[in-house]
Amino acid sequence: MLPEVTASMHPDDPQFELLADLGAQIAREVALDELLARFAARVAAAMDAERATLWLLDDASGALRSHVAVLPEADELRVPPGVGVVGHVAATGAAVRVDDASADPRWSATIDRQTGYRTTSILAVPVRARGQVRGVLQLLGKRGGPFAAADERYAAALADQIGRALDYTSLRGDDARQGVPLGGRYNHVVGASPTMQALYDVIARAAATDATVLVRGETGTGKGVVARAIHVNSRRAEAPLVHVDCTTLPQGLVESELFGHERGAYTGADTRVAGKVELADGGTLFLDEIGELPLPLQGKLLRFVQERRFERVGGRQALTADVRLVAATNRDLAQMVADGTFRADLYFRLRVVEVEVAPLRARGADDILALAHHFLGVYGRRHRRPSMLLSPRAVPVLVAHPWPGNVRELEFAIERAVVLSADDTIEAHELGLEPPRAPTGAQPAVAAPSTDDLTLPPGLPLAEVERRYAAAAVARAGGNHSEAARTLGISRGKLTRLLRG
Repeated sequence: MLPEVTASMHPDDPQFELLADLGAQIAREVALDELLARFAARVAAAMDAERATLWLLDDASGALRSHVAVLPEADELRVPPGVGVVGHVAATGAAVRVDDASADPRWSATIDRQTGYRTTSILAVPVRARGQVRGVLQLLGKRGGPFAAADERYAAALADQIGRALDYTSLRGDDARQGVPLGGRYNHVVGASPTMQALYDVIARAAATDATVLVRGETGTGKGVVARAIHVNSRRAEAPLVHVDCTTLPQGLVESELFGHERGAYTGADTRVAGKVELADGGTLFLDEIGELPLPLQGKLLRFVQERRFERVGGRQALTADVRLVAATNRDLAQMVADGTFRADLYFRLRVVEVEVAPLRARGADDILALAHHFLGVYGRRHRRPSMLLSPRAVPVLVAHPWPGNVRELEFAIERAVVLSADDTIEAHELGLEPPRAPTGAQPAVAAPSTDDLTLPPGLPLAEVERRYAAAAVARAGGNHSEAARTLGISRGKLTRLLRG
């Protein structure tokens, strides 16, 4: 349908431009409400409609949810399953074009009463991906008359592009059911656990300011993703985000890499070169693993943090750069300050806003599985195996694993399994997960009673012991949660809470 629609369009046509720009709009860790708002505003203008809404179908509740840009009366709208024209479209998967809403039995006046807007004409088309309905694109109030068949064809083409775009984000839905996961707040940031919800609140507050941010967390937890989310939801979103990995900077060239150098500053410096600080002017400088920065350079970085002034290597002129600074570390900077390996004054300047990214093992089973399915979609497309699924026997193995490498370890495990799996179903052994190793000098692991394979090293918190024991029971029951709950003598709800930790 898309070639047929675009063939009749001129490149300057706003409808053609909207189709062309759709992928770029959805490719960043932007707040989901802002993403929906951008869609709505662009669609309304391109279709000459008074209002437009992109409704997303919540895969958990079946309700439709949208933040609407061309609607000042409400920040967010929700429609229960099957209610109104949009509910009908979501349930049936069929487009609806209505000239007079009040005369159509499928129309519900609930939203009009909520907003004060009087709906006249309606055009609503389903948004699909991989055969499943993910949402509804709805337009209201066509200017100059009712919506025509040509409008419906274009809206259907646009909905098809939206569905394809959603597949490349954290809004990718499950092949087996309708809807998309709406637990997270930021596109490409996966997770709906209480820990992640608290993180989203801090990201939102940090993004609203220019304050320096220190992101702390174990290796592989996603500190870089958090830094990007802060940047793309700030006023600097259209300016550069410059990433500096302090672990890879050559010892003798650290200062030059950060601040640049003048011609002739040292042997081989044939031209003037701008450093990362200059390249980030107007945007955000992300200093990853700041704890690895050599102590002599920390003083020069401190001057920049305090004054936003610096000098190129070999230069005498003081330069300035309007840069928002985000730093990240997996090290205990407070202990490094006590040990004399990190400057106390720099440490306190960096932690104006402090963000803690929790390890994957602390986020619960739901987040682990949500991330696993997200990576399954990403690498299934990349390696041309889009039909890959997790075996029911693989699920408890994923949940029970302690994930010392965090999200990065999970990502690599899923990619490896996608590549090496013999068929379209990933079994537990194909994940290639190694059993956790006891620390050097630790006591031998104690076998857990009533399990076949589970061993528990001493010193684990009780909540973690219970989570692993429950996961082992689910594994023994072949992934059947009801059977595992009966074996343990608890309710299924209690089992779910134990698995979440």
